[in-house]
Amino acid sequence: MALIKCEDLCLGYDGREIVHGLNFSVSAGDCLCVVGENGSGKTTLMKTLLGLREPLSGRIIFGDGLRKNEIGYLPQQTAVQRDFPATVSEIVLSGCQCRERFGFFYSKEDKALAAENMEKLGITSLAGHCYRELSGGQQQRVLLARALCATEKMLLLDEPAAGLDPRVTESMYSLIGRLHSEGIAVIMISHDIAAALALATHILHIGGDVFFGTRDEYLESDVCAEFAPRDCGGDGESTENGEGRETK
Repeated sequence: MALIKCEDLCLGYDGREIVHGLNFSVSAGDCLCVVGENGSGKTTLMKTLLGLREPLSGRIIFGDGLRKNEIGYLPQQTAVQRDFPATVSEIVLSGCQCRERFGFFYSKEDKALAAENMEKLGITSLAGHCYRELSGGQQQRVLLARALCATEKMLLLDEPAAGLDPRVTESMYSLIGRLHSEGIAVIMISHDIAAALALATHILHIGGDVFFGTRDEYLESDVCAEFAPRDCGGDGESTENGEGRETK
């Protein structure tokens, strides 16, 4: 059974429809990359899957033992969030708040899990450092470790390499690929269509046209040929330039 299945989903905010007719599913072992024009509803979809927004219509079904509070989320950062005055270990540990816990204090198990995820992401040496003093790439690793503390099954990543230089971007996507290969299902928004196609098992394209299917099916589709002809093997230039950022 799928971890998440969406049926006839219609998304929007303030009563305004952004996208409708979304039908897709994500199972264990999948890496679903969500692509589309800026403002097409990608971030709204993420927030709806997390229960932060209600769909205008349709339904989201959780299965295979996955519960809504067991999804790790890495959102796009704002300038205020990048300047957050807490230590790395405090931020990573806060991801355990999403798990079922007893009392108001972190348990030994919580602290062990945070330490394990910091080790996994290569940031153990930064544990006592102030988050606001880290580089952009280091901050993203901290937030990814935090997201891992919330889940064993699924990560939702909203443009995880936004604002990073090419070398750090490559490292971040490599890290995401490794986590996926270790068994975590991934739903990822990316404006970098080439990186999305390299990682994805499935593609969800939203916007004027909606497409859901395997990576290979997407590469053969008219949607891909029009949206990103260069990355789909055509002769034109990709229409995805990464400029701008979806705010809803």
